[in-house]
Amino acid sequence: MTGRERLSEIDLLRFLAALAVVLFHFTGFGGAGAWPEPSREIFPEISALTRFGYLGVDLFFVISGFVILMSAWGRGPGEFGISRVVRLMPAYWVSVLLGLFVYALFRLGHGVPGLVVPNLTMLQGGLGVRNVDSVYWTLWVELHFYVLVAVLAAIGITYRSCLAFMALWMFGGLFADQADHRLLQVLLVPTWSPYFIAGMALYMIHRFGPTLLLWGFVAVTYLMALRWGAWRAETVFRGADEVVVSALITGIFAVMILVATGRLGRVRWRGLTTLGALTYPLYLVHSQLALPLLDALYPALDRWTALAVVVAASVVAAYAVHRLVERPLAAWMRPRLRASLEAMRPPAEASVPVPRDGGSECDTSVAARAVRSVGARPM
Repeated sequence: MTGRERLSEIDLLRFLAALAVVLFHFTGFGGAGAWPEPSREIFPEISALTRFGYLGVDLFFVISGFVILMSAWGRGPGEFGISRVVRLMPAYWVSVLLGLFVYALFRLGHGVPGLVVPNLTMLQGGLGVRNVDSVYWTLWVELHFYVLVAVLAAIGITYRSCLAFMALWMFGGLFADQADHRLLQVLLVPTWSPYFIAGMALYMIHRFGPTLLLWGFVAVTYLMALRWGAWRAETVFRGADEVVVSALITGIFAVMILVATGRLGRVRWRGLTTLGALTYPLYLVHSQLALPLLDALYPALDRWTALAVVVAASVVAAYAVHRLVERPLAAWMRPRLRASLEAMRPPAEASVPVPRDGGSECDTSVAARAVRSVGARPM
């Protein structure tokens, strides 16, 4: 949300979603992980709660629908694409290389070095290549959303086009599922699209005010999210209580409604901006750091101390990635990527006539800006 309206409550929610995923992996996961035994068995006191931390991803996707539409509004597809590349890739590259180092150190993951190059593109999901870190699967889902938003940006993002886009995406996903059409299922991600569409509708409520139609989108996507949440509880996260899952999904929608309607506007603290910036690198690096740290610390340290150290180390590493990698690389990449689009821009300024009545350079500059704002859609 750089350079646009910043909602501190969104930063807080993003960090809490990332923390929920971290605690799920470190204390609520039932499979193999960084601990010698499944983390759920090591922390039985809290695993009954943290085992639902995977729903932090569901919150991520609603937030993404909200903030990505906010970010894309008024931009063309090129400028939107640059904003996503600059935001996502630097920390992601660090994460992939960190994964290579950890797997090499522990002689784990046969063939991992051969995965690194395709993983560096973030397109490995479409190439049929395994993720270096399992958390990357959410990035592939996000990329589907970004491609669709880029198409919308090419058409032109308006209130009307957004309504049409959300309706077509929602019904297209349902029809693709009913027809079992593999291509459309992959393109439209119907199991996750309700969250993105809900986030978009909530942003429009925030920007333009509530209408019955926008609330209708929120209500329908909420019911669809309940359906898919129950399906994941049955098939992916077996043993997850469907009632609890439904209650948590309800809570996700409720808190985002509070954001959209300005009810959380009093949540203001400068540190929340930093927490929001740490969310993405924290999500990427936490599981990779856990393996070498816990191998060195546990069981020499008790489980709770080891947990506190690995969570704290993950937050510190996320801050280091943000300050030392994300910010410098973003500052270097952004102007160069923008320059690469210059050849695609119409030469509007060249067509502005110089006034014959002795108009000043200031007048010409004003005219040029007027032509740019009216005649040239930003790339």
